[in-house]
Amino acid sequence: MIKLWNQTMPHRCPADAFEPYLTPYFCDGAKTAIVVCAGGAYSERVTYEGDDMAVWLNTIGITAFVLEYRVAPSKAPAQPSDAQRAMRLARKLCMERGIERLGIMGFSAGGHLAATLSVHYDEAFYPPQDELDNLSACPDFTVLCYSVIDMGEYRHDWSRFLLGDVPDEAQIEFYSPQRCVTENTPPAFLWHTAQDASVPAINSMLYAAALQKCDVPYELHIFPFGQHGKALALDDASVGQWRQLLRQWLVSKFL
Repeated sequence: MIKLWNQTMPHRCPADAFEPYLTPYFCDGAKTAIVVCAGGAYSERVTYEGDDMAVWLNTIGITAFVLEYRVAPSKAPAQPSDAQRAMRLARKLCMERGIERLGIMGFSAGGHLAATLSVHYDEAFYPPQDELDNLSACPDFTVLCYSVIDMGEYRHDWSRFLLGDVPDEAQIEFYSPQRCVTENTPPAFLWHTAQDASVPAINSMLYAAALQKCDVPYELHIFPFGQHGKALALDDASVGQWRQLLRQWLVSKFL
C-alpha cells in the first residue's frame, strides 16, 4: 500500500477522512502494467473489480496497481486528482522496474474515472506537490468495462453524485468523456452488455463513436446477455469472453 499524497491532500472534504492509496501487484518480467479503478457509483469501491482483477491480470503477465480513490462524500475534482496522481506514481514504479507501458482500466463508475483521466490527463486537477508531478499521467491505453460515460441524457444518477446536486452544463460537458475525445486520446478496449439496466450500453457506444470520429484505435464488444457488474464473469462463459478478447487485443498492441 502506497499513499498517493505526501503533502496536503488537494480538494479534501472535511467529512471524509479517507486517504487514497495504490496497491501494487507486481508480476515478474512484466513489460505492461495497468492501474485498476473499481466501480461502486462513486460511493464505494468493490473488491471484485479491484483486487480480484489485479490477481487475474498477473496471470496473463501484467503488473497491476489497484487505485483506492476517494468516494462519497468527496466530489470532483478529488477523484480525477487521485487518478492523475496514481498514474504518475505508477509510472515512476514502472520506470524503476523496466515496465514499458502503462494503461488504465475501470469498471462502471471506475470506468468513468478512467475515461475522464484518459481525455483530461493534462488537466491541472491539483497543484504540483513534488518531482512526481513532472511525470506524464497519460495512459498508453484504456480498458473500459460497462463504464459510466455520459453525465447528461444517458447518465447513471448515482454516479452523477460526483458533480454535486445540480451540476451545470459546463460540468456535464467536462465530465462526459465522449464529448472531450481528441486525436490524442489513448486507444481503448470497451465492453458492455446489452441487458445492462443500470448503465445503458449506449455509454460505451458513445465513447467508441467519439474515438472513431477522431481516428483513435478502439475495440468495442457488446454482449447480448448479462446484467451490470459482471467483472471477471467467471459464472458466465458468454460474457467471460471479454477476458480472452482483451488479452488478444493487448498482445496485438501492448504486450
